[in-house]
Amino acid sequence: SVLFIHDLETGQNFPLFDQLSKDQQEAWAIFGVYTGFDWTPDDKHIVIWGQGKIWKVETATGKAEEIPFEARAKHRFQETIHFENKAFQEQFTVNVIRHAVTSPDEKMLVFSAVGYLWKKTLPDGKPVRLTDGADFEFEPSFSPDGKEIAYVSWNDENMGAIWRLNLASGQKRKLTAEKGIYRTPAFSPDGKRIVYQKEGGNSHQGYAFCKEPGIYTMPAEGGEAKLVTPQGEFPLFNKDGSRIFYQKGGFIFGSLTKSYHSIKTDGSDDQKLCESKYAQRFVPSPDNNWIAWSELYKAYIAPMPMAGKTVGLSATTKILPVAQVARDAAINLHWSKDSKKLFWMLGDELFSDELAERFKFLEGSRDSLPPMDSAGLHVGLELPYDKPQGALAFTNARIITMEGDEVIEKGTIVVEDNRITRVGEAVKVRIPNNAKVIDCEGKTIMPGLVDVHGHLGDFRYGLSPQKSWYYYANLAYGVTTAHDPSSNSEMIFSHSEMIKAGTMVGPRLYSTGTILYGADGDFKAVINNLEDARSAIRRTKAYGAFSVKSYNQPRREQRQQVLQAARELGILVVPEGGSFFYHNMSMVADGHTGVEHNIPVAPLYDDVIQFWSKTKTHNTPTLIVNYGSINGEYYWYQNTNVWEKERLLSFTPRAVVDARARHRTMVPDEEYQNGHILTSQSLKKLQDAGVNINLGSHGQLQGLGAHWELWMLRQGGMSNHQALKCATINGAKYLGMDSQIGSLKPGKLADLIVLDENPLEDIQNSESIRYIMVNGRLYDAATMNEIGNYDKKRSQFFFELEGSGNAWPLMTEGQGLMPAQCGCRK
Repeated sequence: SVLFIHDLETGQNFPLFDQLSKDQQEAWAIFGVYTGFDWTPDDKHIVIWGQGKIWKVETATGKAEEIPFEARAKHRFQETIHFENKAFQEQFTVNVIRHAVTSPDEKMLVFSAVGYLWKKTLPDGKPVRLTDGADFEFEPSFSPDGKEIAYVSWNDENMGAIWRLNLASGQKRKLTAEKGIYRTPAFSPDGKRIVYQKEGGNSHQGYAFCKEPGIYTMPAEGGEAKLVTPQGEFPLFNKDGSRIFYQKGGFIFGSLTKSYHSIKTDGSDDQKLCESKYAQRFVPSPDNNWIAWSELYKAYIAPMPMAGKTVGLSATTKILPVAQVARDAAINLHWSKDSKKLFWMLGDELFSDELAERFKFLEGSRDSLPPMDSAGLHVGLELPYDKPQGALAFTNARIITMEGDEVIEKGTIVVEDNRITRVGEAVKVRIPNNAKVIDCEGKTIMPGLVDVHGHLGDFRYGLSPQKSWYYYANLAYGVTTAHDPSSNSEMIFSHSEMIKAGTMVGPRLYSTGTILYGADGDFKAVINNLEDARSAIRRTKAYGAFSVKSYNQPRREQRQQVLQAARELGILVVPEGGSFFYHNMSMVADGHTGVEHNIPVAPLYDDVIQFWSKTKTHNTPTLIVNYGSINGEYYWYQNTNVWEKERLLSFTPRAVVDARARHRTMVPDEEYQNGHILTSQSLKKLQDAGVNINLGSHGQLQGLGAHWELWMLRQGGMSNHQALKCATINGAKYLGMDSQIGSLKPGKLADLIVLDENPLEDIQNSESIRYIMVNGRLYDAATMNEIGNYDKKRSQFFFELEGSGNAWPLMTEGQGLMPAQCGCRK
C-alpha cells in the first residue's frame, strides 16, 4: 500500500509514502480499506498510521517523521467459555431421531436412527430394531390400516430401493426393480398405491441410475411406475387419492421462498396452493382441512389454503388464523389419523399438540389456551459405543507424545481395546502376551490430528451413504477428530451417532450443527433478546451439540446474548470471524471460546498481542482460506502436483481434484509472503504470548488440506513441534476433550498415526502416514482396510464402481467446478 497525492487540476497521481501496512482491499472492508488519515491545518503534512506507528509525512518531499505515541488502556474481559466434553462413553443416548411417524392408532412410533429402522411402543416401550438387514433404512410411512410400512433402503454398491414391511410377521418385499435413490414413499388413502420421489443424484451417493428424477406413483404391490411431475419433493396423496400434494424449493438450505402444490395423478392441473418465505417443510392433515409447516425452525398450523389462488403463508399471515405449536424447533411433522393432533420431534423427544389447544374457535377448545410444551416424550434409545477388543503393541518407534516437549526416541505404545495402557522406552514397557506386535523401527508415532474447523460435506439434506468419502479421506490423512462448525444438524449429528455405534467409519465427529446465522436465509437465526438466544441453543443442543457457531450476528449485543445463553446451557461458542477486525477484538473481550478464521489485519502488533494474551480465547486461523489475501491453498496447488497423489485419489472423486489441481492459479511468491505467511508470522507471536492456535482445514481438500494448514503454521516461524501441537493437543483443549484425546498417555483414548518419516525433521513428513488408529481400530492408510486385530476390507465408493465415469456429474453440482450450462446472458 502506498500513499499518493492526487492533483485535482491535472488528474496526475504521485507516490508520496510507501511505509504503510497492508491494506484491506482483499478483505470484506466494511470499515474501509485503510485507517483514517488527514492533512495538517497548514496543508504541508499528512498524518497517517503505518507499520504500527503514526507518521507525519511532508507533502512536498515525502519525508516522514515518526510521531511518538503510547497509550495505556484498561479493558474488561469476560471469562472465556470453556466446558469439558467426553470423546467416549461406554453408552450413549441417540439424540437424532429421523423420519419419525406415529401409527394410525397412536400406539407405536417408527423411526430411523444410526442408519436403521426402529419401533417404540408408546408411551413406555423400549425401542427395538424392525429388521436385521445390513442396508441402511430410512423414511418409513404407515399403510392406512397401520399393519404395514413402506420405507426406502440404501446400499453404497447396490443403491436404493422401496420396500414394504408387514409389522406383525416381519416379512418384507422389495417393490422397485430398478436401482436408484428413492425417497419418501407414502400410501394412498385406500392403500392400493404408493407415491414417492426419485432423486437425480448427488456427490455422496453418486449419479448412476439417477436419470429421469421426479415424483412417481406405482401399485402398492409393486409394478410399473408412472411419472407425475419431474420436479418437487415430499409427495403425499390427497384425502381421496385423486391428487398429489408436493413441495418445491427444497428443504432447509433450499430456496428462500418455497411453494406447496397440488397436481392430478396423471400430471395435469398443477396448482400452487401457497408459498412461504423462510418455510422449510409443509405437511397437510389427512382430511386436507389443515396445514402444518416449519418456518425458521419453529412449527405452525393454519387452515389449508384451498381457495383457488396462491396464498402467502407465514407466522405473521393475517388472511388465515395461524398458531405456533413448537417452542424451539420441530422436525418430522406428521398428523394423527383424525387430523386433530400434530406430532413432531426435537432431538429424542416426541411432542404433540391438539388443534383445540391452539384455536379458540374450534369445538371443544378452551377459553384460555395452554402454553406450548417445553418437554416431550423421550424415545430412550441407548446404544453401546463401538469399541474393538484385543491388544496391540507398537514397538521401537519414535514417539511424539504431545505431553509437553516429550519425545521418546525408541519407544513402545500398548493399546488395549480402545485405550492406551502403556507408553515409554521400549526396554521398559511390558507387552501383554495376547498383544499383536507391530514393529515400527524407523517410524514415528504421534497423536491423530484434531481438525476443529473442517467442513465435511454435511451441509445438505437427504439419505446417508454407508460410507462418506469425506470421512475416509480425512481418516486416511490422519484426522482422527473433526469438528464441523457449519452443517445441517440432522445430517451431521446422525452421522456422528453412526460412527459412535459403528455403523459408519470416520473420525470422531462433532459439530455446531446449523449455524446461528445473522444474515438472510431459510436457516437464519433471529436473535433479538436473551430468550431468542436460549431457544436457538436449546434446539441445537437437543441434537447432541456441545458447541454453537454465532455467525455474522451483526450487533455486539446479539453476540453477547448468545454467550449468556451458552453459559447457562453449558455450550461452547465458536464465532465466525468474518474478516472484521473490530468484531474479532470484541469477540475476544466478551469471552468466546475461540475466533474462527484469521484476523484480517497483518501483521499484528504488540497491542493486539497483549490484549489477546490476557484471555483464554483460542484462534483457528484457517490459513488455507486466509482472510485479507489470496487463499493459502493456492500455494500448494501452485507448488505441488496434487493430481498425482494416489492416496488422495483413492478417497476423493477425480473430478474434485482435477478441476482445482490441473488448472491452477499461479501468482508471484511475494503474494504468499504478503498473504498467509505474513498472517502465520502473527500467529507465531500469539502462540508465544500464550494464545492457543488450533488447526482448521475448512474442508477445502478433505484430509490433505489439514496437512497444508499444518505446514502453513510452520511457514510463519513456529517450530515443527509447536505446529504439531496446534494440530493435536491445542484442538483437544479447544473442544474440552484434552483429558481423553490430543496426546499419547496411559488412560487416554487410542487415537494415533504411524508415520514413515519424522515430522520433527521436516514438517511435510506429516503426510507420510502408514497407519491410522481411531478409538483403538487400526486402518491401513493406503486402502483404509481395517487391520491389526481385525481384517475387514472396505467396500467400494460410488466413484469406484463400473460405469461411474469416476463421478463426472460432480461437474454439474457444485464443488467449485464448472456449471452445467452456459452462464452467458441470453
